[in-house]
Amino acid sequence: MTETVLAILNQPSRDAAPHDPDADAFWFAAPLEEHVQVQDLGVIRGDGVFETITVVHGRPQALEPHLARFERSARMLDLPVPDAGAWRRTIEAVCAELDPVREGFVKTVYTRGVEGSDRPTGWAYAAPSGDQTPARTEGISVVTLDRGYRHDVERTSPWLLQGAKTLSYAVNMAALREAGRRGADDALFVSTDGYVLEGTRANLVMSVGGRLVTPRTDIGILAGTTQADVFRFAEDAGMDTSYELVTLADLDAADALWLVSSVRQAAPLRSVNGVTRAMDLPLTERINEFLLSREA
Repeated sequence: MTETVLAILNQPSRDAAPHDPDADAFWFAAPLEEHVQVQDLGVIRGDGVFETITVVHGRPQALEPHLARFERSARMLDLPVPDAGAWRRTIEAVCAELDPVREGFVKTVYTRGVEGSDRPTGWAYAAPSGDQTPARTEGISVVTLDRGYRHDVERTSPWLLQGAKTLSYAVNMAALREAGRRGADDALFVSTDGYVLEGTRANLVMSVGGRLVTPRTDIGILAGTTQADVFRFAEDAGMDTSYELVTLADLDAADALWLVSSVRQAAPLRSVNGVTRAMDLPLTERINEFLLSREA
């Protein structure tokens, strides 16, 4: 058992040749040594996709939804279709090798590989998660930032790959730094025509009159696996759920707000653009208990 674990896939897609025809499906590697070639397109162009999967007591959570979104993102980039079986075995293997911790994560990365090689690159990295207790119990502050696109960008400009979980996260990280400069913990993107989209690394969930609402997933945002399970929790509890177009006025009128994602789970918003917001901490606790006890 080790603190961090790295496994590299030999043939991440059945549609491409293996890196070594005589090797196993994957091999473990030292996490802090060099493994990626400097001409890998994932490194020099961000040409690839990834997923981050919560691990609780050694068990990857929402694994099948993550694998399905992984494949969907790869198809949007015209990458060879990931071999779900190989990725599943690799994820389960790195989880088994990770030190016993209550909460950890696995990051799966899949790139186009070295240009001209026709062999994609793939790896899965597992590590313990940082302590998310303050975000879950004290809330986080956010600012709204213009994303620069209309809400219908996914339909009008599919080549912009909105809705795919790609390695091109420079804009998201720039938005996160801008949020920090404005004294906030995170940013919430808004379309140029005034619709609320998503966080830099999370989906928005709102409590509105006893039901849970999230922005529609056909407006150039990532369909969240954690958000889907929050809705599953709500429906099991007898609460109505809805995917809607959300305006800034809707955001202001909501009873409570959360950013939800793998690793952090449900973090209530204590302020938006410097304005204090009410937090439903009992409901937050129930949501996070549900998320951290998922069986799949």
